Amino acid sequence: MRLLHTMLRVGHLQRAIDFYTQVLGMELLRTTERPDQKYDLAFVGYGGGNPDQAEIELTYNYGVEKYDLGSAYGHIAIGVPDVAATCERVRARAQELGGAITREAGPVKGGTTVIAFITDPDGYKIELIERRNM
Repeated sequence: MRLLHTMLRVGHLQRAIDFYTQVLGMELLRTTERPDQKYDLAFVGYGGGNPDQAEIELTYNYGVEKYDLGSAYGHIAIGVPDVAATCERVRARAQELGGAITREAGPVKGGTTVIAFITDPDGYKIELIERRNM
């Protein structure tokens, strides 16, 4: 078994696609339009998508512009070679496309791993984790 994708419901599909591709550098892998079922999908990911890595499925349900994220959702984690440099690249694009840096790059409390947090335009949290060997 292996993880294939995580689905996130989004309020504006193109805005979400732009954020994940232009801010986080993912590729738009494929889209599906289901007008009879009143939803559209876009899959984004790195490295051409599966089978090498899990993807994110962005789901837009027609007529729904905002979701209550609830208290159970935590975050998506993305490994990057340099968290501080990634934050600098993300900063201007994230603000332009609706996201934000919510925790600047720095070590986790009580540890040495360097992390940062950003949010996407729909409020989903994304943790950036430094992996120098990438």
